[in-house]
Amino acid sequence: MDIFAKRLRYLREQKKKDDSKFTQGYVADLIGVARSTYTAYENGTKQPPLETINKIADLFGVSFDYLTGRTNDKGIKDQSTTLTDKDERDIAKRMEKLKKDLMEGANGEALTFRGEPMSPEAIESFLDAIEFAERQATRANKKYAPKKYRGKE
Repeated sequence: MDIFAKRLRYLREQKKKDDSKFTQGYVADLIGVARSTYTAYENGTKQPPLETINKIADLFGVSFDYLTGRTNDKGIKDQSTTLTDKDERDIAKRMEKLKKDLMEGANGEALTFRGEPMSPEAIESFLDAIEFAERQATRANKKYAPKKYRGKE
């Protein structure tokens, strides 16, 4: 079992000690996957996409790096670095505009990589990476915002 699977199971079981509803099925519902898919994540037989790892990290209040084994520091998020509904809407709006721009391209030309048009799957992967970076940047910027501006969203 890989480190992601071990940590995922550990985090869920710790939550379950405090709240018995934290079963595999309950967590699967919270992150929007089938129970069998979530079970495969805990068993290490399937790896979730980046978007799902981010949802799991947010759910358990740990960092992406902790879940994936890049650090042993859980990086527990404090309230000042969690994204609000307004932040989520703003990110979604920016991502939708970026997706539209990438799909249509400048002057009606499609996005290319090494001179070849990118497949829709490659564009989606690219957008997932950009969305992850956007979320990280938004959290970092919130962390350093003056206190008088926090919580006014």
